[in-house]
Amino acid sequence: MTTLDQALDTVMQLPIDQQEVLLDIVRKQHIEHRREEIATGAREAIAAFHAGKLQPQPLEEIISELRRSPEEADEE
Repeated sequence: MTTLDQALDTVMQLPIDQQEVLLDIVRKQHIEHRREEIATGAREAIAAFHAGKLQPQPLEEIISELRRSPEEADEE
């Protein structure tokens, strides 16, 4: 398995234009992966809604939850 240091050393040996192309490819793949994660979450939420697994909540609770930082949500 390649380590991060090995990968960086390899990338730094590429000409600058190829480094830029590589960065663009990695950025686009990262964006696509994130889109897939969001879509999966949305499909799961829709399925839970249709299955009746979601309970009504007061609007204030929903807004409060949306305003919390991801770190706060992870602590629960």
